Amino acid sequence: MADVHLLVTSEYEGMRLDAFLGAQESCPTRSACAKLIEAGSVAVNGEDCYSKKYAVSSGDRIEVDLPEIREPGAIEGQAIPLDIRYEDEYLIVLSKQRGLVCHPAHGHDSGTLANALVYHCGIDHLGTLQGEDRPGIVHRLDRDTSGLMLAAKDDDTQRALQDLIRLRTLDRRYIALCHGYIAMDSGTINTGIARSTRDRVKMAVSDDPFARQAITTFQVLERFEAHRGDEGYTLVECHLYTGRTHQIRVHMRHINHALVGDPLYGCGSVRSNLDLTRQFLHSWRVKFDHPVTGEVIERRDVLPWDLAAAYDEIADRSMGRTEAGDGIIPYLLEE
Repeated sequence: MADVHLLVTSEYEGMRLDAFLGAQESCPTRSACAKLIEAGSVAVNGEDCYSKKYAVSSGDRIEVDLPEIREPGAIEGQAIPLDIRYEDEYLIVLSKQRGLVCHPAHGHDSGTLANALVYHCGIDHLGTLQGEDRPGIVHRLDRDTSGLMLAAKDDDTQRALQDLIRLRTLDRRYIALCHGYIAMDSGTINTGIARSTRDRVKMAVSDDPFARQAITTFQVLERFEAHRGDEGYTLVECHLYTGRTHQIRVHMRHINHALVGDPLYGCGSVRSNLDLTRQFLHSWRVKFDHPVTGEVIERRDVLPWDLAAAYDEIADRSMGRTEAGDGIIPYLLEE
Protein backbone atom coordinates (compact mmCIF):
# COMPACT_ATOMS: atom_id res chain seq x y z
CA MET A 1 0.00 0.00 0.00
CA ALA A 2 1.32 3.45 -0.96
CA ASP A 3 0.78 6.63 1.00
CA VAL A 4 -0.03 9.74 -1.02
CA HIS A 5 0.21 13.09 0.76
CA LEU A 6 -1.52 16.10 -0.80
CA LEU A 7 -1.83 19.74 0.23
CA VAL A 8 -4.85 21.59 -1.16
CA THR A 9 -3.98 24.86 -2.87
CA SER A 10 -6.30 27.83 -3.47
CA GLU A 11 -7.12 26.81 -7.05
CA TYR A 12 -9.04 23.79 -5.70
CA GLU A 13 -10.98 25.68 -3.01
CA GLY A 14 -14.52 24.30 -2.66
CA MET A 15 -14.00 21.32 -5.00
CA ARG A 16 -15.52 17.98 -4.00
CA LEU A 17 -13.03 15.61 -2.43
CA ASP A 18 -13.45 12.86 -5.04
CA ALA A 19 -13.04 15.36 -7.85
CA PHE A 20 -9.95 16.87 -6.24
CA LEU A 21 -8.34 13.45 -5.85
CA GLY A 22 -9.27 12.43 -9.38
CA ALA A 23 -7.50 15.52 -10.69
CA GLN A 24 -4.19 14.52 -9.08
CA GLU A 25 -1.62 12.62 -11.12
CA SER A 26 -0.71 10.48 -8.12
CA CYS A 27 -4.31 9.24 -7.69
CA PRO A 28 -6.54 6.97 -9.81
CA THR A 29 -9.79 8.01 -11.51
CA ARG A 30 -12.49 10.01 -9.73
CA SER A 31 -14.78 6.96 -9.43
CA ALA A 32 -11.95 4.87 -7.99
CA CYS A 33 -11.16 7.67 -5.53
CA ALA A 34 -14.83 7.76 -4.47
CA LYS A 35 -14.55 4.07 -3.55
CA LEU A 36 -11.36 4.72 -1.59
CA ILE A 37 -13.17 7.42 0.37
CA GLU A 38 -16.06 5.07 1.15
CA ALA A 39 -13.57 2.41 2.28
CA GLY A 40 -11.97 4.76 4.82
CA SER A 41 -8.70 5.05 2.89
CA VAL A 42 -8.71 8.86 2.83
CA ALA A 43 -7.95 11.21 5.72
CA VAL A 44 -8.37 14.98 5.81
CA ASN A 45 -6.32 16.84 8.40
CA GLY A 46 -5.63 13.60 10.27
CA GLU A 47 -9.26 12.46 10.45
CA ASP A 48 -10.83 9.75 8.30
CA CYS A 49 -13.22 11.27 5.77
CA TYR A 50 -16.03 9.13 4.36
CA SER A 51 -17.83 11.83 2.34
CA LYS A 52 -16.88 12.15 -1.30
CA LYS A 53 -18.89 15.40 -1.31
CA TYR A 54 -16.62 17.03 1.26
CA ALA A 55 -15.60 20.46 -0.06
CA VAL A 56 -11.84 20.83 0.21
CA SER A 57 -10.32 24.05 1.53
CA SER A 58 -6.99 25.64 0.82
CA GLY A 59 -4.47 24.26 3.31
CA ASP A 60 -6.25 20.93 3.86
CA ARG A 61 -3.79 18.06 4.33
CA ILE A 62 -5.04 14.95 2.59
CA GLU A 63 -3.61 11.45 2.90
CA VAL A 64 -4.65 8.58 0.63
CA ASP A 65 -3.82 4.91 1.16
CA LEU A 66 -3.53 3.52 -2.34
CA PRO A 67 -3.75 -0.26 -2.64
CA GLU A 68 -1.25 -2.11 -4.77
CA ILE A 69 -2.27 -2.40 -8.41
CA ARG A 70 -3.32 -5.95 -9.23
CA GLU A 71 -4.66 -7.65 -12.30
CA PRO A 72 -8.50 -7.66 -12.40
CA GLY A 73 -9.96 -10.93 -11.23
CA ALA A 74 -6.60 -12.18 -9.97
CA ILE A 75 -7.96 -13.35 -6.63
CA GLU A 76 -9.26 -16.92 -6.52
CA GLY A 77 -10.91 -19.07 -3.92
CA GLN A 78 -8.71 -21.39 -1.87
CA ALA A 79 -9.73 -24.09 0.58
CA ILE A 80 -8.17 -22.51 3.66
CA PRO A 81 -9.89 -23.48 6.94
CA LEU A 82 -12.06 -20.77 8.50
CA ASP A 83 -12.95 -20.79 12.18
CA ILE A 84 -16.41 -19.22 11.88
CA ARG A 85 -18.11 -18.09 15.10
CA TYR A 86 -21.23 -16.49 13.58
CA GLU A 87 -22.64 -16.40 10.07
CA ASP A 88 -25.84 -15.31 8.37
CA GLU A 89 -26.74 -14.06 4.88
CA TYR A 90 -25.15 -10.67 5.58
CA LEU A 91 -21.92 -11.14 7.54
CA ILE A 92 -19.41 -13.46 9.17
CA VAL A 93 -17.57 -13.28 12.49
CA LEU A 94 -14.49 -15.49 12.41
CA SER A 95 -11.37 -16.17 14.42
CA LYS A 96 -8.27 -15.61 12.28
CA GLN A 97 -5.32 -17.89 12.93
CA ARG A 98 -1.79 -16.50 13.30
CA GLY A 99 0.20 -16.34 10.08
CA LEU A 100 -2.80 -15.63 7.85
CA VAL A 101 -2.57 -12.41 5.82
CA CYS A 102 -5.93 -10.68 5.37
CA HIS A 103 -5.73 -9.89 1.66
CA PRO A 104 -3.29 -10.19 -1.27
CA ALA A 105 -0.34 -7.81 -1.10
CA HIS A 106 3.32 -7.69 -2.07
CA GLY A 107 4.80 -11.07 -1.29
CA HIS A 108 1.41 -12.63 -0.53
CA ASP A 109 -0.41 -13.17 -3.83
CA SER A 110 -2.45 -16.08 -2.47
CA GLY A 111 -3.16 -18.03 0.67
CA THR A 112 -4.94 -15.11 2.32
CA LEU A 113 -8.15 -14.67 4.27
CA ALA A 114 -9.68 -13.05 1.20
CA ASN A 115 -8.92 -16.19 -0.83
CA ALA A 116 -10.56 -18.29 1.89
CA LEU A 117 -13.66 -16.05 1.91
CA VAL A 118 -14.00 -16.33 -1.87
CA TYR A 119 -13.87 -20.12 -1.59
CA HIS A 120 -16.41 -20.15 1.24
CA CYS A 121 -18.90 -17.59 -0.09
CA GLY A 122 -18.20 -17.11 -3.78
CA ILE A 123 -16.81 -13.89 -5.21
CA ASP A 124 -20.30 -12.59 -6.04
CA HIS A 125 -21.43 -12.90 -2.42
CA LEU A 126 -18.88 -10.63 -0.77
CA GLY A 127 -18.66 -6.87 -0.36
CA THR A 128 -16.05 -5.16 -2.54
CA LEU A 129 -15.94 -1.61 -1.14
CA GLN A 130 -12.34 -2.19 -0.07
CA GLY A 131 -11.46 -3.20 -3.61
CA GLU A 132 -11.85 -6.23 -5.86
CA ASP A 133 -8.78 -7.83 -4.27
CA ARG A 134 -10.19 -7.46 -0.74
CA PRO A 135 -13.61 -9.14 -0.99
CA GLY A 136 -15.50 -9.22 2.29
CA ILE A 137 -12.80 -7.43 4.29
CA VAL A 138 -14.23 -4.92 6.79
CA HIS A 139 -11.14 -4.36 8.95
CA ARG A 140 -7.76 -6.02 9.16
CA LEU A 141 -5.59 -7.84 11.68
CA ASP A 142 -1.83 -8.04 11.27
CA ARG A 143 -0.61 -11.33 9.83
CA ASP A 144 0.56 -12.69 13.19
CA THR A 145 -2.23 -11.19 15.28
CA SER A 146 -4.90 -13.79 15.98
CA GLY A 147 -8.54 -13.57 16.92
CA LEU A 148 -11.94 -12.24 16.00
CA MET A 149 -12.71 -10.13 12.97
CA LEU A 150 -15.64 -9.40 10.65
CA ALA A 151 -16.37 -10.01 6.97
CA ALA A 152 -19.30 -8.70 4.92
CA LYS A 153 -21.25 -10.50 2.20
CA ASP A 154 -22.46 -7.41 0.32
CA ASP A 155 -21.55 -3.77 -0.19
CA ASP A 156 -24.40 -2.40 1.94
CA THR A 157 -23.43 -4.52 4.94
CA GLN A 158 -19.77 -3.72 4.44
CA ARG A 159 -20.55 0.00 4.35
CA ALA A 160 -22.74 -0.28 7.46
CA LEU A 161 -20.06 -2.17 9.43
CA GLN A 162 -17.44 0.38 8.43
CA ASP A 163 -19.81 3.09 9.64
CA LEU A 164 -19.94 1.34 13.03
CA ILE A 165 -16.15 1.50 13.15
CA ARG A 166 -16.17 5.15 12.09
CA LEU A 167 -18.78 6.02 14.74
CA ARG A 168 -16.81 3.97 17.30
CA THR A 169 -19.79 1.76 18.15
CA LEU A 170 -18.19 -1.52 17.02
CA ASP A 171 -16.57 -2.66 20.26
CA ARG A 172 -13.22 -4.38 19.60
CA ARG A 173 -11.15 -5.67 22.52
CA TYR A 174 -7.65 -7.13 22.40
CA ILE A 175 -5.47 -8.99 24.91
CA ALA A 176 -1.79 -8.04 25.01
CA LEU A 177 1.11 -9.09 27.21
CA CYS A 178 3.57 -6.22 27.63
CA HIS A 179 7.11 -5.94 28.92
CA GLY A 180 7.50 -4.21 32.26
CA TYR A 181 5.31 -3.12 35.14
CA ILE A 182 2.42 -0.79 34.26
CA ALA A 183 1.57 1.00 37.49
CA MET A 184 -1.74 2.58 36.51
CA ASP A 185 -4.78 0.33 36.28
CA SER A 186 -6.06 2.02 33.13
CA GLY A 187 -5.04 4.64 30.64
CA THR A 188 -5.69 6.31 27.29
CA ILE A 189 -3.13 6.80 24.52
CA ASN A 190 -4.14 9.49 22.02
CA THR A 191 -1.55 10.36 19.39
CA GLY A 192 -0.98 10.77 15.70
CA ILE A 193 0.38 7.74 13.85
CA ALA A 194 2.19 7.90 10.52
CA ARG A 195 4.60 5.76 8.56
CA SER A 196 8.08 5.88 10.05
CA THR A 197 10.55 8.11 8.23
CA ARG A 198 13.40 5.79 9.26
CA ASP A 199 11.88 2.45 8.30
CA ARG A 200 9.00 2.37 5.81
CA VAL A 201 7.87 -1.02 7.11
CA LYS A 202 7.12 0.50 10.50
CA MET A 203 4.54 2.95 11.78
CA ALA A 204 5.41 5.52 14.44
CA VAL A 205 3.84 8.02 16.81
CA SER A 206 4.14 11.31 14.98
CA ASP A 207 3.15 14.96 15.10
CA ASP A 208 3.53 15.22 11.34
CA PRO A 209 0.65 17.23 9.82
CA PHE A 210 -0.36 14.14 7.81
CA ALA A 211 -0.38 11.78 10.80
CA ARG A 212 -3.75 10.18 11.58
CA GLN A 213 -5.32 10.37 15.00
CA ALA A 214 -5.15 7.09 16.90
CA ILE A 215 -6.87 6.36 20.22
CA THR A 216 -6.26 3.27 22.35
CA THR A 217 -7.48 2.72 25.89
CA PHE A 218 -6.19 -0.09 28.10
CA GLN A 219 -6.92 -1.67 31.45
CA VAL A 220 -4.54 -3.86 33.41
CA LEU A 221 -5.67 -7.44 34.03
CA GLU A 222 -2.64 -8.94 35.83
CA ARG A 223 0.95 -8.06 36.71
CA PHE A 224 3.95 -10.40 36.96
CA GLU A 225 7.16 -10.02 38.98
CA ALA A 226 10.49 -9.32 37.34
CA HIS A 227 13.12 -12.06 37.25
CA ARG A 228 16.72 -12.08 36.13
CA GLY A 229 16.78 -11.23 32.42
CA ASP A 230 13.43 -9.43 32.27
CA GLU A 231 11.57 -6.49 33.81
CA GLY A 232 8.38 -8.36 34.58
CA TYR A 233 5.19 -8.31 32.53
CA THR A 234 1.73 -6.77 32.48
CA LEU A 235 -1.33 -8.36 30.86
CA VAL A 236 -3.74 -5.75 29.50
CA GLU A 237 -6.98 -5.49 27.60
CA CYS A 238 -6.86 -2.83 24.87
CA HIS A 239 -9.89 -1.12 23.37
CA LEU A 240 -9.54 0.35 19.90
CA TYR A 241 -11.39 3.56 19.04
CA THR A 242 -9.55 3.89 15.74
CA GLY A 243 -7.99 1.26 13.52
CA ARG A 244 -4.56 2.42 12.41
CA THR A 245 -1.93 0.02 11.10
CA HIS A 246 -0.07 -1.63 14.02
CA GLN A 247 -1.90 0.74 16.39
CA ILE A 248 -1.70 -1.23 19.65
CA ARG A 249 1.85 -2.35 18.95
CA VAL A 250 2.99 1.22 18.26
CA HIS A 251 1.09 2.75 21.18
CA MET A 252 2.32 0.30 23.79
CA ARG A 253 5.91 0.70 22.58
CA HIS A 254 5.38 4.48 22.78
CA ILE A 255 4.71 4.22 26.53
CA ASN A 256 7.76 1.93 26.90
CA HIS A 257 5.79 -1.28 27.28
CA ALA A 258 6.35 -3.12 24.01
CA LEU A 259 4.38 -6.27 23.33
CA VAL A 260 6.11 -9.53 24.24
CA GLY A 261 7.37 -11.34 21.15
CA ASP A 262 6.82 -8.40 18.78
CA PRO A 263 9.39 -8.88 15.98
CA LEU A 264 8.98 -5.31 14.66
CA TYR A 265 8.53 -3.08 17.71
CA GLY A 266 9.68 -5.38 20.49
CA CYS A 267 12.66 -5.46 22.80
CA GLY A 268 14.64 -7.86 24.96
CA SER A 269 16.08 -11.31 24.41
CA VAL A 270 14.38 -14.41 23.05
CA ARG A 271 14.08 -15.65 26.61
CA SER A 272 12.51 -12.44 27.92
CA ASN A 273 10.03 -12.74 25.06
CA LEU A 274 9.02 -16.13 26.45
CA ASP A 275 10.22 -17.84 23.25
CA LEU A 276 7.35 -16.31 21.25
CA THR A 277 8.02 -15.72 17.56
CA ARG A 278 5.07 -13.35 17.14
CA GLN A 279 3.51 -10.56 19.14
CA PHE A 280 1.33 -11.51 22.11
CA LEU A 281 -1.78 -9.84 20.72
CA HIS A 282 -5.19 -11.46 20.37
CA SER A 283 -8.55 -10.01 19.32
CA TRP A 284 -10.63 -11.66 22.03
CA ARG A 285 -14.01 -9.90 21.88
CA VAL A 286 -16.26 -8.11 19.40
CA LYS A 287 -19.67 -6.64 20.10
CA PHE A 288 -21.96 -4.69 17.76
CA ASP A 289 -25.52 -4.14 16.66
CA HIS A 290 -26.25 -6.16 13.52
CA PRO A 291 -26.71 -3.53 10.77
CA VAL A 292 -29.67 -5.36 9.21
CA THR A 293 -31.48 -7.27 11.96
CA GLY A 294 -30.61 -5.00 14.90
CA GLU A 295 -29.60 -8.04 16.96
CA VAL A 296 -26.74 -7.50 19.40
CA ILE A 297 -23.89 -9.76 18.26
CA GLU A 298 -21.18 -10.56 20.77
CA ARG A 299 -18.47 -13.18 20.40
CA ARG A 300 -15.45 -14.03 22.57
CA ASP A 301 -12.35 -16.05 21.81
CA VAL A 302 -9.94 -17.87 24.15
CA LEU A 303 -6.16 -17.47 23.86
CA PRO A 304 -4.60 -19.72 21.19
CA TRP A 305 -2.19 -22.38 22.37
CA ASP A 306 1.07 -20.44 21.92
CA LEU A 307 -0.12 -17.38 23.85
CA ALA A 308 -1.68 -19.55 26.55
CA ALA A 309 1.64 -21.40 26.91
CA ALA A 310 3.51 -18.10 27.33
CA TYR A 311 1.04 -17.05 30.01
CA ASP A 312 1.42 -20.38 31.80
CA GLU A 313 5.19 -19.93 31.87
CA ILE A 314 4.92 -16.83 34.08
CA ALA A 315 1.71 -17.70 35.95
CA ASP A 316 3.57 -18.49 39.19
CA ARG A 317 5.05 -14.97 39.14
CA SER A 318 1.64 -13.31 39.33
CA MET A 319 1.34 -10.30 41.62
CA GLY A 320 -2.43 -10.66 41.55
CA ARG A 321 -5.24 -9.98 39.16
CA THR A 322 -7.20 -6.75 39.04
CA GLU A 323 -10.98 -6.73 39.28
CA ALA A 324 -11.11 -6.53 35.48
CA GLY A 325 -8.70 -9.47 35.27
CA ASP A 326 -10.88 -11.57 37.58
CA GLY A 327 -13.71 -11.16 35.09
CA ILE A 328 -11.77 -11.68 31.85
CA ILE A 329 -8.83 -14.03 32.40
CA PRO A 330 -10.85 -17.14 33.41
CA TYR A 331 -12.63 -16.96 30.08
CA LEU A 332 -9.40 -16.51 28.11
CA LEU A 333 -7.89 -19.61 29.71
CA GLU A 334 -11.12 -21.60 30.02
CA GLU A 335 -10.48 -21.89 33.78
